[in-house]
Amino acid sequence: MRNPLTEEQDDLVRGKVREGYGKIAQENATSGCRRGVPCCGSTPLDAAGLARHLGYSNEELQSLPDGANLGLSCGNPAALAALKPGEIVLDLGSGGGFDVFIAGRKIGATGRAIGVDMTPEMLAKARRNTSSYREQTGMDNVEFRLGEIEHLPVADQSIDVIISNCVINLSPDKPQVWREMARVLKPGGRVAVSDIALWNPLPPDILKMVKALVGCVAGAVLGSETEHMVREAGLTDVVLESKRSYVEAMTHFEDPLYRKIAERLPDGAKPSDYITSLEIQARKPGAGCCGDNCCETR
Repeated sequence: MRNPLTEEQDDLVRGKVREGYGKIAQENATSGCRRGVPCCGSTPLDAAGLARHLGYSNEELQSLPDGANLGLSCGNPAALAALKPGEIVLDLGSGGGFDVFIAGRKIGATGRAIGVDMTPEMLAKARRNTSSYREQTGMDNVEFRLGEIEHLPVADQSIDVIISNCVINLSPDKPQVWREMARVLKPGGRVAVSDIALWNPLPPDILKMVKALVGCVAGAVLGSETEHMVREAGLTDVVLESKRSYVEAMTHFEDPLYRKIAERLPDGAKPSDYITSLEIQARKPGAGCCGDNCCETR
């Protein structure tokens, strides 16, 4: 496990991430992370193409409010979660509302989808998009809250499902994020997260790249570390599945960050030898759960 950051380092990391994503939010939706602003996801020279590669359907993408897809995804947690009508869903690091709006349609008018983001510019963008979503669907079942994922503005045991897409790796205190997730989940509630993880530790000069931090790479940890944090938070039924194709797709899209990483790797090495997209599923024990693999339903 990496050594914990000092409070000063913690604030520096959070400040860099907030600054980077604030700039992204201010960009036009079709330019997203261009103009030298790195981020999780595609450049996105083709944000829709990346989303389709990750399993989002054309119907889902076409139903989104304009500007909701910023090309920041590394997976498809709303599909992974198998959302049901009436569920209360929480999206950590909701950005422009991409996964919240998709979740809102899946859970229907009797459900509720809540997005939390620490960047005021992203929050403003998502709230503007909400008007379009309501007009398209006739539903008032989504909302967005300003807050840090280490200190969620959400009541204890109030959430059925937590989703997150390429965000937890940005946190300077990941164990606290998982503890917060366990706090707000209802007994028996579940987690479906897509995140960036490492096969092998990255070379030191890559870890020092600010662009790699905001781009969800320098803050990533080994998959084994992630599993340890999930279990330490008290969650069970933990399943991790690597999706190496995400990094290969980013290389195919000629993402500038991944080109820079490739330039700094040892001869013959590829980014996908070090970096992967990781699907994480887990559950909070409840009345019907006594530990790993003994829940009546998944």
